[in-house]
Amino acid sequence: MAPPSAGSRLMTLCLLGSSALAAIVNYEFNISWVTAQPDGFSRPTIGINGEWPIPQITANVGDRVIINVVNGLGNQTTSLHFHGLYMNGTPHMDGPVSVTQCAIPPGGSFVYDFHINQPGTYWYHSHDSGQYPDGLRGALIVKDPDSPYKDQYDEELVLTLSDWYHDQMPGQLARFISYANPTGAEPVPKSALMNDTQNLDIKVEPSKTYMFRIINMGAFAGQYLWFEGHTMKIVEVDGIYTEAVEADMIYLTAAQRYSVLITTKDDASSNFAIVGSMDQDLFDAVPADLNPNVTGWLVYSDSAPRPTPALVDEFEPFDDFTLVPYDKLPLYTDPDYSFELRVEMKNLGDGANYAWFNNITYVRPKVNTLYTALTSGNLATNPAIYGDHTNPFVLEKDQVVEIVLDNMDRGKHPFHLHGHAFQTVVRSEEEAGDYMYNETLPAYPMRRDTVMVRPNGNLVLRFKADNPGIWLFHCHIEWHIASGLIATIVERPLDLQNTLSLAGSPYASPNSSALAIPTSHIEACTKQDISIAGNAAGNQEDLLDLHGQNAPPKPLPEGFTAKGIVAMTFSVVAAVLGMAVIGWYGSLDRKEVK
Repeated sequence: MAPPSAGSRLMTLCLLGSSALAAIVNYEFNISWVTAQPDGFSRPTIGINGEWPIPQITANVGDRVIINVVNGLGNQTTSLHFHGLYMNGTPHMDGPVSVTQCAIPPGGSFVYDFHINQPGTYWYHSHDSGQYPDGLRGALIVKDPDSPYKDQYDEELVLTLSDWYHDQMPGQLARFISYANPTGAEPVPKSALMNDTQNLDIKVEPSKTYMFRIINMGAFAGQYLWFEGHTMKIVEVDGIYTEAVEADMIYLTAAQRYSVLITTKDDASSNFAIVGSMDQDLFDAVPADLNPNVTGWLVYSDSAPRPTPALVDEFEPFDDFTLVPYDKLPLYTDPDYSFELRVEMKNLGDGANYAWFNNITYVRPKVNTLYTALTSGNLATNPAIYGDHTNPFVLEKDQVVEIVLDNMDRGKHPFHLHGHAFQTVVRSEEEAGDYMYNETLPAYPMRRDTVMVRPNGNLVLRFKADNPGIWLFHCHIEWHIASGLIATIVERPLDLQNTLSLAGSPYASPNSSALAIPTSHIEACTKQDISIAGNAAGNQEDLLDLHGQNAPPKPLPEGFTAKGIVAMTFSVVAAVLGMAVIGWYGSLDRKEVK
């Protein structure tokens, strides 16, 4: 991960209260195209300030971070999401397009301004049109002077994992969501990266303890990770400190993070392999030329060889469900609001395959969901105004909320909730089917913001509605975000109207102390002729009238299946080729035929 470039990061100090110093950390980001070849293949890549890998964002607990963004891409809109940060008090800074902001248009400027009051290992990435696999993703580290493990290690290191594609995302998405791909087979990555490169050297010294902050920034592939000859001690997942526990191998879905302590050996005569291995169970078909592994080394001695990793007979990662939070927050009991989400993959009338929660595939509304909440008065608590295709769930203050997720699909899915870390109170084995409400629940459930459901299995998640905002709940496989596997959590919308203001508009908050949404956010909408008021259809007069809302393609005719579409597609192709051959044959001179 590249350090911030000169001029991209400025820090000043301000006094908070009478005794604590906190920093205002400023970043200047010009998002633009560069050329990169992390696996040897040169391709256009989205960088920042002319560099890739992009800068790491670093702050301390209590800091205020201000990021001034310029979209220098020229041919694409963009945005930034700060994955895992709760954005308490500033939900308009969360970053997903059509949810909390309009996309930043080419040539446009945008300001992200928020306080960070949570320690841990995070990352930031584009949340616009499946864009981040083209390179716009980097580490975000929040240091904690009061960490319970601060005296147990000598140095911190950041280790990122990711999958990597050679083709740009717009073209790949067009091919993925297409009648030519009726089964919804996701594109398989070309390679795996470690710190955005391959054959990585990490210099270490003997008899020291390092805290590795590990982030999977991939678009699709989960990765197994292990350090040969060394044992990891897990101390944090997704920003939540855990009781320390040893592990030989861990598994990180896309978007998950771990912090682990590793103590080096006393003898500095040998080096040891670090291995990341993409989870090939996720791939419909594994290309013959795919190398699923990426290797680095703990380098004790530059003169010693870098050993070839040993073969692994079986992947046996640590089960993160068994982790216990360091603070031992007890199980949330007796949920006030419980709802079920059923995951399916189905085709629509255009022949393409889409992802569904409860028979709804997500389609962006015409008005940002946050702005709908801010401009709809008392109707903001009515989920209908947020549209028929956004899967909205409206939460009240301090409710204990339970999500029961039944995976009807044969694939693994990593689910992420914006604005919260949830308790994972049930995670079934593979092929368990629907949740049967007969499990013994843990007293102190693991908390994190991203967790994997197994194929045809189930999850039960709980959290407290203590953070007003519009928060997405979605699969973090980027292909599935694009194909609609998203629900919208509308948390305490009337409180939002009292704390946020579309200042200077007819919809300004009546509360004079409400935080004004920055001008750059409003201009990002107005420059693209996007309304900042009304329901999901942009209707400002009758908020229950959704005529004209964005909608998915029409359903398939009854009786059609993915197999039928494949057969029909091949039949059409065969027919076209057959007609072409007949035409060619008919055009030949008779003597040529003889």
